[in-house]
Amino acid sequence: MRIAIDAMGGDNAPFEIVKGVDIAANELKNLDVLLIGDKAKIKDCYKQLNKDIPSNITILHTDIEVTMEDDPMIVMKEKNNSSMALGLNELKQGNVDAFVSAGSTGALHVASTLIVRKIKGVRRSAIAAILPFETPVLLLDSGANPVVTEDILNQWAVVGSAYVNKMFGVEKPRVGLLNNGTEEHKGTPVAQEAYKLLKENPEINFVGNIESKEIPNCPCDVLVTDGFTGNISLKLIEGMAKYMGSKLKTMYKANCLTKIAYLLMKKQVKDFRKSFDTSEYGGAPLLGLNKPVIKAHGSSKAADIRGAIKQAIRYSESNIIEKVSQALQK
Repeated sequence: MRIAIDAMGGDNAPFEIVKGVDIAANELKNLDVLLIGDKAKIKDCYKQLNKDIPSNITILHTDIEVTMEDDPMIVMKEKNNSSMALGLNELKQGNVDAFVSAGSTGALHVASTLIVRKIKGVRRSAIAAILPFETPVLLLDSGANPVVTEDILNQWAVVGSAYVNKMFGVEKPRVGLLNNGTEEHKGTPVAQEAYKLLKENPEINFVGNIESKEIPNCPCDVLVTDGFTGNISLKLIEGMAKYMGSKLKTMYKANCLTKIAYLLMKKQVKDFRKSFDTSEYGGAPLLGLNKPVIKAHGSSKAADIRGAIKQAIRYSESNIIEKVSQALQK
């Protein structure tokens, strides 16, 4: 398995990216990594790690990077030799099996759509983030498309169902529509029209509107919404998880008795924190593309990059793209 990694994308690039790649390269068998970025900076990262570059990592040099402030179209116009553009072209040409980037969401979405291309019939590709609750919930879209139509939401329900069925073995994935109430008439005009389409769609198992307060209770397996609402929801969940974790830490360190209580409940506390840990998934695929592109969080640390690489391998080996194509043809 050969994976291309954008070493220059994200808030913590290149060090955390390189560190995560190094962990994955040493941990995962039969993994070959094409690390794309400034060769001097990548070598400096390995000096900081006090390690040599593993034999299964190859560096493709470029000192051009796409920043979070860049216009999404800049990858195609002015930065077609950037680490992001080179990685997508390597994927398009079949030189790698998947591409991972923690860079600009907008730039990655636009560039991957124009370079890698969408599956025939797909109107918009979408970022499919996994919410790591007791039963994983697929949030679609989580940031790529701020404005959508009811037809797109209906299509994502089909695409998301195919993904959950293949990745998690759920026979008839429950599909919910994120809304501000459970009643059919609630929400924006787009949400109301989407409800009608989802309700009448024979290819999915639609369970109705889902309020945000119910998401942690896993009322559905696939949750569809526009990228603006989805991204806000995702970041709120991530922020609450960090807040609760810090509060638990403060509470158990309060005095001797609470420290003893922590020792007695150490496993349970660890399991609780793990239930909110997104690093195992690390990244989210852009569903609807012809080939595997994984978007890692912009603030990804090494553990997240490792998780994104594992996600890329699972996605590449799963044959999901063919299954999505078949589902859309139905």
